[in-house]
Amino acid sequence: MSPSLDLPAKGGFSFDLCRRNAMLENKGLKAPTFLKTGTTIVGLVFQDGVILGADTRATEGPIVADKNCEKIHYMAPNIYCCGAGTAADTEAVTDMVSSQLQLHRYHTGRESRVVTALTLLKKHLFNYQGHVSAALVLGGVDITGPHLHTIYPHGSTDTLPFATMGSGSLAAMSVFESKYKESLNRDEGIKLVVEAICAGIFNDLGSGSNVDVCVITKGHKEYLRNHLLPNPRTYVNPRGFEFPKKIEVLLTKITPLKEKVEVIEGDAMEE
Repeated sequence: MSPSLDLPAKGGFSFDLCRRNAMLENKGLKAPTFLKTGTTIVGLVFQDGVILGADTRATEGPIVADKNCEKIHYMAPNIYCCGAGTAADTEAVTDMVSSQLQLHRYHTGRESRVVTALTLLKKHLFNYQGHVSAALVLGGVDITGPHLHTIYPHGSTDTLPFATMGSGSLAAMSVFESKYKESLNRDEGIKLVVEAICAGIFNDLGSGSNVDVCVITKGHKEYLRNHLLPNPRTYVNPRGFEFPKKIEVLLTKITPLKEKVEVIEGDAMEE
């Protein structure tokens, strides 16, 4: 074949953005750095379906912004997704894909496939080259059985029997790698997920508060909100002092505003 002929473009990824990013770095633009996420999210496949778990601490740097945040997001009746990273990004991405799955169900009349949600999520994240800070653990059960996937902020994915993400992922993974086995039953799976999340809660400053669990089986899901409360408030003032439930109003003072009249060019105008 003559090399002068125009050939159709080959399929696969386009690396134009990679070349653009390298060019911008050479011109002095600082590349974005990796963002540490303050979360522990996990998932595992058991004999009847998938179990997802998450802690409930939301942080703003060193500040605990919410002690009971929901990190397990609804995607479809048979699919849920745990989110780590920037809370606004995880909420926005999962809500957007959830609405697309709903429209797809309206159009086809069929149950959503987990691989459909996976493709929509990773395509969106890849387009933004990691600037949308959403690290996800996607789990669900469809006509082909249970599925568990991890999705990284840059759009790469893994398909695994058990997975962890977030800043407490190493502590949680140590529990899974030492105790996970195939064909776990429901109670064993929930116990293992709770233990993994607790490992993140007690060994990672970015994770804390309570444990949420979501069990997904064929035709059924069970969302166990605040399934375990490992950090109850037990502090009691040694002097027995209690803050008053109501604050008494000692003084009320009302100062009426007087009307001010200005004369402009002979006309009276009130302010």
